[in-house]
Amino acid sequence: MSHTTSGQAPRQAQLRSPLGRVRGMGSAKSGAHHWWMQRVTSIALLPLTIWFVLSLATNAGMTHGEVLLWIGSPLNAVLLLALIGLTFHHTASGLQVIIEDYANSEWVKIASILAVKAVCWLLGIAAALAVLRIAV
Repeated sequence: MSHTTSGQAPRQAQLRSPLGRVRGMGSAKSGAHHWWMQRVTSIALLPLTIWFVLSLATNAGMTHGEVLLWIGSPLNAVLLLALIGLTFHHTASGLQVIIEDYANSEWVKIASILAVKAVCWLLGIAAALAVLRIAV
């Protein structure tokens, strides 16, 4: 004897498409947002990275005091903070995808993702504080 009150519940489940059965379950809920954030951060990092590399190349040979003045410039400080924030966000997001794809055990996935995010947050905060100490 079936545990359903009517014999129609299993039949209704069979009438739903595979997409309808999995909608709202698992990682499919946030996958599109994660994918878009990866693209947005990579696009934003492109001009920031070009700016940073060109700045390093054109200012090679600066003294320590000149570097402090360069970092202390409001425009350079803001661009450096943006570069730091986006770099660590993009890194944590990319490593999360790799961990989710290749870690077998659920607890290993969760622990690894938390560890990566913690390290990225700590390094990002340390780098941002270094820029802010010089700029302020």
